[in-house]
Amino acid sequence: MQRFFLKHFERILVLLLVVSLLVINRLIEQKFAFLSFYYLPVILAGFYGGRRFAVGSAGFIASLAFFFQAIEGFGMDAGLTQASMLTLVPWAGFLILTGYVVGGLAEQRAERLADLKNAYLATLEVLTFHIESAERHQEGHSTRVAELAAAMGTELQLPDREVENLRIAALLHEVGTADQRLLRLLSRSVTDATLAVARALRGAAEIIAEYSHYYEIVGDDWDIESLPMATPVKVLAVADAFETLQMATPVRPAYTRWSALEEVEKGAGKTFAREAVRALRVVAGRPEVAAPTKALKVG
Repeated sequence: MQRFFLKHFERILVLLLVVSLLVINRLIEQKFAFLSFYYLPVILAGFYGGRRFAVGSAGFIASLAFFFQAIEGFGMDAGLTQASMLTLVPWAGFLILTGYVVGGLAEQRAERLADLKNAYLATLEVLTFHIESAERHQEGHSTRVAELAAAMGTELQLPDREVENLRIAALLHEVGTADQRLLRLLSRSVTDATLAVARALRGAAEIIAEYSHYYEIVGDDWDIESLPMATPVKVLAVADAFETLQMATPVRPAYTRWSALEEVEKGAGKTFAREAVRALRVVAGRPEVAAPTKALKVG
């Protein structure tokens, strides 16, 4: 329910504004007493939709109020008289100003949060690079898996929060599955679930923990679609397998990109989820990912 509301927030808010104004105009005698009510939806519009949406909502409400005043009177005689304009114009001006200020503050908060997220993502990328640099054939592997997994999650229309969790889990999946101390560290250090960064780390830790047992669960005995496994885990498994096949090991040469895709497709429905394999097929065919991402070079 919450996801549906946030996804269609703008449409729902506009609909509620129109309905509430119609109700006030039809059922309430002291209509001007209820004009202050519209500061609340404008504040919500600024907080969730940003400055442009808040100002647009405030302007829309003001336009409807002026329209009702001109047609049939909004608590006073119909028409845009001097008395009505002296009442409505200051109200509309403050309403629009409220939307502008609240929307601007919300956008600044979102920008600071985005900067913080980018900072810790960059830190994680450097961490995984140095860990993987001990094994030359793995250098840059986690970064490539993270980019691919995030693109697949977007293709599957996963919520933005799940895509972010998936990206972080992919960056740390090699460390987390090999050393469970990382999962315990994240579980202990992330104590404030109200912080967006904390939610991302906790969500990533859950994905890594489930992925660490992935190949113990899947196999020929069960159809993977019937297993109670989160979609981000299934996406991570496909992205990791696809990138791993393209790396040479002491026992086999590296697969070409399309040979690796064919190998992954052979496991669709058994080892790998069909929807995740379908997303890989779409993403792998895009020009921007036609070649593996080069590993970060330090020094």
